[in-house]
Amino acid sequence: MTSQDLLAERYGAPRPWRRRVIVGGCVVLALVFLGWVGWTTWSNATPEVTSELVSFKVVDEHSASAVVDVRLADDKVAAACTLQAFAEDHSLVGTLTFTPDPGAGERYEEVIRTERRATSVDLTGCTAPGQQRPS
Repeated sequence: MTSQDLLAERYGAPRPWRRRVIVGGCVVLALVFLGWVGWTTWSNATPEVTSELVSFKVVDEHSASAVVDVRLADDKVAAACTLQAFAEDHSLVGTLTFTPDPGAGERYEEVIRTERRATSVDLTGCTAPGQQRPS
């Protein structure tokens, strides 16, 4: 008598369907997980709005201008873009949030009012409804 026979006699033989159910459950769970990863990757890789700061210029003591490239996935997307101006000591001296008009093209020149002279302008990004992270 082998050790397998002794174990089967003492504890009972394993059910033949048990292994199939466990393997099938693992396959289904893996497919659901891979589907979720694929959906998450696709939805984050294709945002409703993307933006890029092309250039900025300090105009005077109380204003700076920025050129922003904004691409909307659809003309019906209601996006909001935020620009921030910073002073030499890295403090925030001005903020502007604007809504790009789909009919006006992709490039926007915006003027940011500042409380004192700015030295740099940063594009925080653009968001659309349902898009939590600016891009």
